[in-house]
Amino acid sequence: MIEQLLHIPDWQLWFFFLTENALIVLGVLAWGNRLLRRPIRQMFDYTSHQWRICIVTTLLNTLVTFAGYWLWKHGYVRVHETLSWRVITDALALFLLMDLLMYVFHYLIHQTFLYRLLHRLHHEATDPVPIDLFVLHPLETLSFGTLWLLVLLPFNMNLYGIVIYLAINVIFGMTGHLGIEPLPEKMRQWPVLKYLGTSTFHHDHHRQEHYNYGFYTSLWDRLFGTLKR
Repeated sequence: MIEQLLHIPDWQLWFFFLTENALIVLGVLAWGNRLLRRPIRQMFDYTSHQWRICIVTTLLNTLVTFAGYWLWKHGYVRVHETLSWRVITDALALFLLMDLLMYVFHYLIHQTFLYRLLHRLHHEATDPVPIDLFVLHPLETLSFGTLWLLVLLPFNMNLYGIVIYLAINVIFGMTGHLGIEPLPEKMRQWPVLKYLGTSTFHHDHHRQEHYNYGFYTSLWDRLFGTLKR
């Protein structure tokens, strides 16, 4: 399936990847709006400042997507489409590895000059809303994208595992910037869910910046003592 991309002109792929990333943004806003139980007319009710940065982020995410395609086209990134147990194990491996690497990157940003240079923009939102997932400094967007591509380079990953991971990444990003907690307190204490990065987990990070650096789980915050109790 993926080999069919080789027969598509680059300009058409740019348009396709841009459309894909724009639909992700719209999906996050629509889903977030529904969970917040806001009227449909409020789905786009954000400031011009938020929209400008969101558009830049979307364009840069498109650039990262095309860079991933270019790396695959030239043999630097390897993927396979085998329907096997690797679909699940590769998705899980990416989930945990990226969670660890982004925890480290996120922590270092907060402890160095990079916070003022890159990350303070995202923390303008003390009580985040769905569009704030895309309100990032351009260099931070490119840094996360570069980290993602570097993770892919050493491995031969399952394509469907990658797709599952990317879908999970969007889901966690959206729920982390809802501003409300959709999961009941009792459910958040279930054996597995208690270790996941819920909306409350990330909202607490926006309010108290020296805690909860994890993206998908609280595992590394628990291990390194940065979990807000």
